[in-house]
Amino acid sequence: MSTQVALVRVGIDKGSGGMYGPIFKDDTFEFIPIPAKNGDMTYGNTPGKYSNFMIEYFPQTRRDNNRNKLIHYDPEFETFTYGDPTSPKAGLRNLKKGDYLVFYCGLKGFECSKPEALYICAYFEVLVAGYAKNFSPADLTKYFSNNFHVKNRNVFKKQLDDLILVKGSKNSRLLTKAMRISAEGKDKAGRKLHVLSPSMQKVFGDLKGKISIQRSPTRWITPEHTEKAVQFIKSLA
Repeated sequence: MSTQVALVRVGIDKGSGGMYGPIFKDDTFEFIPIPAKNGDMTYGNTPGKYSNFMIEYFPQTRRDNNRNKLIHYDPEFETFTYGDPTSPKAGLRNLKKGDYLVFYCGLKGFECSKPEALYICAYFEVLVAGYAKNFSPADLTKYFSNNFHVKNRNVFKKQLDDLILVKGSKNSRLLTKAMRISAEGKDKAGRKLHVLSPSMQKVFGDLKGKISIQRSPTRWITPEHTEKAVQFIKSLA
């Protein structure tokens, strides 16, 4: 079976969190998670890679309101796990060892003039994937003990039947520098939206004509483009 490559949007955005994450002049960036309803990590107590705490990237006028908001730190890049119980991500259960799950996020220049755009921020070389309910307790502990959905037991119990879990191998990466993949397009009503840029279509193909990457449904790379896509992804490490 040929290698599969899937693209998934993650991280804070206008619809979930109210802003884009920060990207700096040299294309380094911070991955800022979306808000959560459960957990113990907040924007005010969680350090960033380049900051004392993630709250420092919020506009000054919004810091007090967001400082104590819980965060949904998923995917996580310490042990490379990702979980999602929603139907648009259900297909990720079919990922096999050696496949690639590529994460992209919305970023905007922080103390620089980079415009809002979508960027590849990380990828998993898949080790295992599937429904949480199909993993043994031992394997859940072995592979997914650091995942948000698994370590928050009340969340896990509620989502068990629908939760998809993906574990990345040691070859997985949170990138040091983000790679822009979007260009500005328009929907049928003429409203602006992010689409896969022409240069990235040469790498990933046209996603079966669905070049809009504004939202988070999984985008699967067609088999004729997977080899080029994998080579490109690995070059970003």
